Amino acid sequence: MRATFWTYAAVVASAAAASTSLSDICTVSYAKKALPIGALQGVTVDTSSVSASLVTNFTASSIFYPTSTFDYCNVTFAYSHDGIEGDVVHVQYWLPAPGQFKNRYVSTGGGGWAINSGSSSIPTGVIVGGVGGLTDGGFGSFNTQFSSVALLENGTINWQATYMFGYQAQHELAVLGKELTRNIYDVPSSDKIYSYYQGCSEGGREGWSQVQRFPDQFDGVVAAAPAFRWAQQQVNHLTGNVIQKTLDYYSPSCELEKIMNMTIASCDPLDGRTDGIVSRSELCLAHLDWNKILGASYSCPAVKGSGYSSATPAQTGKVSAKAIEVIKTYWNGLHDSDGKRVYFTYQPGSTFTDLATAYDSSADSWELDISGLGGIWVGLFIDLLQETNIPTLDNVTYDTLKEWMIFSQKKYDDILQTTYPDLTDFQAAGGKVLHVHGEQDFSIPTASSIRYWNSVRQIMFPSKSYRAGAAALDDFYRLFLIPGVGHCAVNSYQPGAPWPQTTLQTLIDWVENGKAPATLAGSEEIDTMCRWPLRPLWTDSGKKFSCVYSQASVDSFTYDLDAYKLPVY
Repeated sequence: MRATFWTYAAVVASAAAASTSLSDICTVSYAKKALPIGALQGVTVDTSSVSASLVTNFTASSIFYPTSTFDYCNVTFAYSHDGIEGDVVHVQYWLPAPGQFKNRYVSTGGGGWAINSGSSSIPTGVIVGGVGGLTDGGFGSFNTQFSSVALLENGTINWQATYMFGYQAQHELAVLGKELTRNIYDVPSSDKIYSYYQGCSEGGREGWSQVQRFPDQFDGVVAAAPAFRWAQQQVNHLTGNVIQKTLDYYSPSCELEKIMNMTIASCDPLDGRTDGIVSRSELCLAHLDWNKILGASYSCPAVKGSGYSSATPAQTGKVSAKAIEVIKTYWNGLHDSDGKRVYFTYQPGSTFTDLATAYDSSADSWELDISGLGGIWVGLFIDLLQETNIPTLDNVTYDTLKEWMIFSQKKYDDILQTTYPDLTDFQAAGGKVLHVHGEQDFSIPTASSIRYWNSVRQIMFPSKSYRAGAAALDDFYRLFLIPGVGHCAVNSYQPGAPWPQTTLQTLIDWVENGKAPATLAGSEEIDTMCRWPLRPLWTDSGKKFSCVYSQASVDSFTYDLDAYKLPVY
């Protein structure tokens, strides 16, 4: 972590808060007096639902914040929306000791179908001297996922739950949380409480849902690998499966791993330094020698099955021409039968998660394994059936995938696409965004984030050139690609890849002290994450690092989604 974060002056809490201890404020009676009654129109807080629990010597560890041990008070309560029968939403807030409070509030998001990440994300608030918050979205409990309540018993969409998941629950969490924070610590109305958000994947999308709809809600947002464009994003998980079925080839897991490892080895040096990290994935395909990959021998030991994965046998063989055909088609991205681009794919060097196959021990063969991420979307939100996955891809073509995407966009565009590109109001409110995305993300294409960034640039600064528009965006919105990193996690296949663990702290420094980050810090001895559109480059035999502009790199990440008549931001 940068020393500057720890050395800048902390906001002084009110005298009333400073004179109390954590145990003083961590009681049901104290929490009830601080409840944000009347903070939201049409919402009734259930005063009888309040709980307050003191937790001491809690150790929090995550890639999203430095490992820390601290005491906190867990306050939870429920509220309901007036006029909606049976509606109950639970929220949870972690309070730091009054002496550690720095006039900050931090909302946290979820991942996948979950609207929160439980105790793995909420500690980030306490760690930066603020109150941390999470919500259950009204789904029944903090452990209930949106997918389990998405359909009503009559087989129709649960629109209340869908809107809550889309953006409303996070808005209510923040409004209530900021008011609770002010009341708990007795912060005068004349004093500012800085409000922040941090989330990755679905949590990243949730952060953007707030920036786009409620411009003055957060002073700063960390949005990592956001799950933009649910219509395209979820269906796109089935693209690899349809490619496999169309080409009638299902690679053994070891064959896929061999291709990936050879890709990493080939593309690693393209940034000017050989360090086991693919930092310039956009240059990769032009330099990949398929003749070396074809026929390469692979060997993997048998793996016992577990609760998360099936057993696989020992595998030996050579990379086949058919496997290479599948991979080339996969890396080309989804196109319709007219050859028009429907969506983009993952960067070379990432794991082939959407091409994973299943081993059938009875037939001693590798077979289709339909992606659950794509299948559940089609089963629930298109077929309107209580399916955890679609049972078959028979008669599903590339055009079918496009039709599913267009149908989904029409039906859920205003709730789940979350790509509204005009952020003028957020900029005017003084908000800041740090948007980060792993370059070897295997679940949400890195190009997805670049497309949204570019949409904002084009809409907000249409008369400026690409580079001038990028400079204008830098005033409040900065996008960083993280070399070698997978989806919201470190990458075991590129173990030296940096992760910006203190991004929230960097954001706070930008918001509260005006220190805009030119680069992000990772595990390297210097900051090696460049803000888009600059790209990393090592010179002097890998000793000197710089961030450079490359038009070829920009062009590589720019896609014309010409399969659509309407714009896809």
